[in-house]
Amino acid sequence: MKKFVNRVEEMLAESLRGFGRAHADLVRVHTDPVFVTRQQPTPAGKVALISGGGSGHEPLHAGFVGRGMLDAACPGAVFTSPTPDQMLAAAEAVDSGAGVLFIVKNYEGDVMNFEMAAEMYGGERASVLVDDDVAVEGSTFTTGRRGVAGTVIVEKMVGAAAEEGADLAGLKALAERVVAGTRSMGVALTSCTVPAAGEPTFRIGEEEMEMGVGIHGEPGRRRTRLAPADDIVAEMLEAILGDLGAGRGEPVLLLVNGLGGTPLMELYLIYDAAARILEDRGLVIARSLVGDYCTSLEMAGCSLTVGRMDEELLRLWDAPVHTPALRW
Repeated sequence: MKKFVNRVEEMLAESLRGFGRAHADLVRVHTDPVFVTRQQPTPAGKVALISGGGSGHEPLHAGFVGRGMLDAACPGAVFTSPTPDQMLAAAEAVDSGAGVLFIVKNYEGDVMNFEMAAEMYGGERASVLVDDDVAVEGSTFTTGRRGVAGTVIVEKMVGAAAEEGADLAGLKALAERVVAGTRSMGVALTSCTVPAAGEPTFRIGEEEMEMGVGIHGEPGRRRTRLAPADDIVAEMLEAILGDLGAGRGEPVLLLVNGLGGTPLMELYLIYDAAARILEDRGLVIARSLVGDYCTSLEMAGCSLTVGRMDEELLRLWDAPVHTPALRW
């Protein structure tokens, strides 16, 4: 294993300490239990948004704490769900009286622990489950579809509405509408290495790719020979669009997300291939985002996310955001 590390058991704590120092104007890192909040308290009357999950997917989720997105994030150990006490402490820290919305990716540990935290929490709360991955119906980590890069879109849209003063019920309904209109699929060219394991999560040949991979290295639809980028994108979009149900002339958001080890030059090449296919299908790419937003450590690969848009969602996407990883 070749990584920048002092002691493996201290790696996450040191990384979070560096994250807090680098973005001290925006966030505050809390310890014992570990969670991240905005530097400024949640305004009175604003619903607080909380998400979280295993580390190794940076900038998800802590990188999206800030104005226009999350109020708090709970990072677990690498590829391991955060604990209920983290979530409970985060909720108590950021609830300003209007309630808390938990945004949960569909992994068994995340779902179970967020449910436990919600049951223990005495304040008003609601939860929404993100399950945008069309690759498989289930895996080692999930019951049903996995929550992947579409989570970024949910957090952005709902975060904007929360800043505008939407109430808890309205935010939950909005989040569920965004989830229903968002589909993703990923492909891996290499594995990743969890620091505590010290070896790749799975083995893959130099001329192979994993089509439909999960963000923890879970197997996808099939292991196959590496193909030209146009063919890879076509297969991914066939699965995404076949499930999404978007019609000709409909505006969509296209997110090309790097999994941690793919250069931007290749991600923009993937974007070009995807854009050509979407335009040939008669869809209108109204908004786009390219870069590393939901990663899998150093895995080489990418995911595509297509989200159905309308005037309200376009407005919410365009609303100001200022977080460590996303700002405009």
